[in-house]
Amino acid sequence: MFAKILIAAAVVAVVAARPQDGHHEHHHHASSSQSIKQYHGKATEKHVEYYSHPKYEFAYEVKDPHTGDHKSQHESRDGDVVKGVYSLHEHDGTIRVVEYHADKKTGFNANVKFIGHAKHIVPEHHSHH
Repeated sequence: MFAKILIAAAVVAVVAARPQDGHHEHHHHASSSQSIKQYHGKATEKHVEYYSHPKYEFAYEVKDPHTGDHKSQHESRDGDVVKGVYSLHEHDGTIRVVEYHADKKTGFNANVKFIGHAKHIVPEHHSHH
């Protein structure tokens, strides 16, 4: 399953990175517009940039007593800075907590910690009579 998600993400990244409409320039902005104006017989090109400042915040939590699936995540972005934390309950009884931060200067950084003590799980043996 993870490999399928990773491959899908790679395909999306390649498609998103393709030059559009024959333009080969690399833009760091959300969108741009070009217009050509003519003044006294001379054509001049005016490049107008429109920039949308990315900003969001989201959170979710799952607590399923039937499957034991317990996890949560909180993430926020302001411009090029992303901060977040997620946690999940492992099968051995520990809780994995990952705090992460990403920006242009330092890249992606994560701090992983485990809460609790791992329990040794003994498989149940069923006998058939």
